[in-house]
Amino acid sequence: MFKASDLPETIAVFPLPGALLLPRSRLPLHIFEPRYLTMLDDALKTPGRLIGMVQPNEVPGREGIGLQTIGCAGRITQFSETEDHRYLITLTGISRFRVQKEVEGFQPYRRCEVSWDGFARDLGPKEHDACFDRPGFMGLLKRYFTALDLSTDWETLQDADDELLINSLSMLLEFEPEDKQALLEAPSLATRRETLITLIEFALRGGAGEDLMQ
Repeated sequence: MFKASDLPETIAVFPLPGALLLPRSRLPLHIFEPRYLTMLDDALKTPGRLIGMVQPNEVPGREGIGLQTIGCAGRITQFSETEDHRYLITLTGISRFRVQKEVEGFQPYRRCEVSWDGFARDLGPKEHDACFDRPGFMGLLKRYFTALDLSTDWETLQDADDELLINSLSMLLEFEPEDKQALLEAPSLATRRETLITLIEFALRGGAGEDLMQ
């Protein structure tokens, strides 16, 4: 398990729209762009093998693509290389971070000075949601899956612990990047569950001012 003292002040960041990584969760990635292949090679040479996942933040009128303030660092825990030098990797979420500033350098990928302050909970044991109404939530989720014609293993979902269930759905369900960012920034598992329910209910209402999804 990582300790706060193990976390570096500067990390490589991977700005990927819509990709969400949460602490103690796993995110599979397919790496093929040359700059990110270099980033991965460099990360594998470091003790922590950390890469920071962060949402791009495009602001009209601003030159270049900015970054959201908060991201999540993941440790490379699985990787395989294809014959044409692409990587299939898995990142395991370690801790969220706050971007302080971007670091200029000779690397083809982006690097940032980051602060880990305020995210001590991420380095602890898994969270539980004492107020979680699982039957009500599962009923809402079944309505959502039916409306979108999605299928899943309901028995596995029902048996998953609170954190695995809420975080996995937050990462896997199709929401807008700003909604994914809201799920990332939720200060606790209970808050993330409340945000997730709000997003699902909004989708079932058909979005802003549209007909209810059937």
